[in-house]
Amino acid sequence: MTIEFTYTSAREQLASLLDRVTKDREIIIIQRRGSEDVAMISADELASLTETAYLMRSPQNAQRILSALARALKNEGRAMSMDDLRREVGLESEKA
Repeated sequence: MTIEFTYTSAREQLASLLDRVTKDREIIIIQRRGSEDVAMISADELASLTETAYLMRSPQNAQRILSALARALKNEGRAMSMDDLRREVGLESEKA
C-alpha cells in the first residue's frame, strides 16, 4: 500500500515513517512542492525489485521463470533432496 505525505509532514514524522517502511513494508511517497515526488522503500525491497528487473530483462529467462512459477502454483513439481538437486544442476555435494 502506498501512503502519501507532504515534505513538511514527512520531516516531522521521519523516524516513524522509516519504521513503517522497514517493519511494515509500506511505500511512502513524499510530495514536494515544485519538485518531483520521491518514494521511500526499504533497501531490501529495492534490492529485490532491482534483482527481479535484471532477471526479467531477458525474454528467455523471464519465460523460464514464469513457466516455473506456473508449474509451482499448480503443484506440478516434484520433491527433490538437496543432493539430488545438486546432481541435476551439475554441482557435486560437498563432503566434509
